[in-house]
Amino acid sequence: MMSFTDIFKRSFLEGYAASALSVRSIVVCMAVTLLIACYIFFLYRLVNRNAFYNKNFNLSLLAIAVITAAIILTIQSNIVISLGMVGALSIVRFRTAIKDPMDLVFLFWSISVGIICGAGFAIIALIASVVLTAAILLAECLPVAKAPQILLVNAADIEKEEEILDVLGQYCRLYKVKARNLTQDHLDMAIEVRVREEGRLVKDLMKIEGVVSASLVAHDGEVTF
Repeated sequence: MMSFTDIFKRSFLEGYAASALSVRSIVVCMAVTLLIACYIFFLYRLVNRNAFYNKNFNLSLLAIAVITAAIILTIQSNIVISLGMVGALSIVRFRTAIKDPMDLVFLFWSISVGIICGAGFAIIALIASVVLTAAILLAECLPVAKAPQILLVNAADIEKEEEILDVLGQYCRLYKVKARNLTQDHLDMAIEVRVREEGRLVKDLMKIEGVVSASLVAHDGEVTF
C-alpha cells in the first residue's frame, strides 16, 4: 500500500514531465536555429569594424545559438531534468571580456535566437532578425563625425608653442591640448585634433624651426557629435 508521500511524489514527477518531443520537431527546430545562426555569422562578418576580425568569436555565435536551442528543448521536455541542468550551468564562469558593444549585441542576438527557436516561436526569431538587420544597416549608412586623432609634437625650443598652435588653427576649427611637458630645452605636446589634411598639417609643423618631430596617432576614444 502506497503512502501519501509516495502518491505525492509520483503525481509530482508525472505532472512535471512534459509531453515528449518528436524527432521531427527537434530536427526542424535545430535546422531553423542553425539557418538563422548562419545568417548572424555572415552578417557579423559583413559589419565587423574591429581592427582584427576574430573568426573564433564569430563561430561561437553560431554554436551558442544551437546549444541554447538544445537546452530550451530539454527544459521543455522534462522540468525535472531542467532543474539539474540549471544547477550544472550555474557552475560555469565566463571570464572573456567583451570590449566592443556590437559584439555584445550579436552575442545576445545569438542567445535570443536559441531561446526563441527552442521555445517553438521560430517566426518571431525570423522577424526579429530581419528588423535588427535593417536597423544595423541603416545605422551603418548614417554619417558619422570624423574620429579625433592625437597629435604628438616634440620641439627643441620651449617658445614654439604659439607657432605650433597657429599652424593648427589653419587646419582645425577645434583642437584641445591634452598634455604639455616642458623641460629646460624641450617641449612635448599631445593635442586632440580633427583634421582631414593630415599630411599637409604634419609637413607644415615640421617646417617650423625647432620642431623635431610631429606625429598623428589614431585612438579608440568616443566620438563627440
